[in-house]
Amino acid sequence: MDARTESATAAGTALDWPVGHVAVAVVGRDGEVLAAAGEQDREFRLASVTKLLTAYATLIAVEEGAVDWDTPAGPPGATVRHLAAHASGLAFTGDAVQARPGTRRIYSNTGFEVLAATISDAAGMPFAEYLSQAVSEPLGMAATRLDGSPAAGATATAGDLARFAAELQAPTLVHADTLAEAVRVAFPGLAGVLPGYGRQDPNDWGLGFELRDGKSPHWTGAANSPRTFGHFGKTGTFLWVDPAAGLALACLTDRDFGEWAAEVWPALSDAVLAEHAR
Repeated sequence: MDARTESATAAGTALDWPVGHVAVAVVGRDGEVLAAAGEQDREFRLASVTKLLTAYATLIAVEEGAVDWDTPAGPPGATVRHLAAHASGLAFTGDAVQARPGTRRIYSNTGFEVLAATISDAAGMPFAEYLSQAVSEPLGMAATRLDGSPAAGATATAGDLARFAAELQAPTLVHADTLAEAVRVAFPGLAGVLPGYGRQDPNDWGLGFELRDGKSPHWTGAANSPRTFGHFGKTGTFLWVDPAAGLALACLTDRDFGEWAAEVWPALSDAVLAEHAR
């Protein structure tokens, strides 16, 4: 492993994982990086952690009036809100519609691609440009770029995700009430499959943010509060924010999600909470 950054004990445990490269950052509610381990400036593929960036751009688009949560988008009867909450009925990939809007939680990359296209059309610019202007540039996320799907095609560094994690704890680009709405359950009571962890009933999501609530099994720690929100990615990446603890944890690796991650991620989260929670 090339990662050699000195750090606090909890974050540093990730340096012993069976991965080629890793970077971890622990961010307090005031935006301070409390601990960091690994290659903070190395660029990693985010996979579905990209959805958090797309979701935040959506919040900005709603506040700017480019779109509304009730703007029709996607299958008949679906809206921007349905797409952001994985409740539009669209399949994971492809154009198939597998349910009526608002009746099932079907995790959908296609839904996020339609969401981004809707914003792009309303804003009159490519979504990657909108994301850069609305989110990355104002937050100083200089290494972050969207080269592919708005559902899974971004690249970023741990340093950039730490800046984003600070924004998610003390928003400056959107009103706090807007973010608060986005991390509450949208379309409560819907069951569905949490990728990598099987069926959850309910499978709660906010508006682009996956919610911890009472899900079990889960990729966060046993000590994470039900208010925890975030996302993980197939490329071995995750970002969570736990408002009750006043902490965020960003983790980037270059090994695809699998049994190894399901074992070590929760342990890291619990160690970070034990060491840093206020």
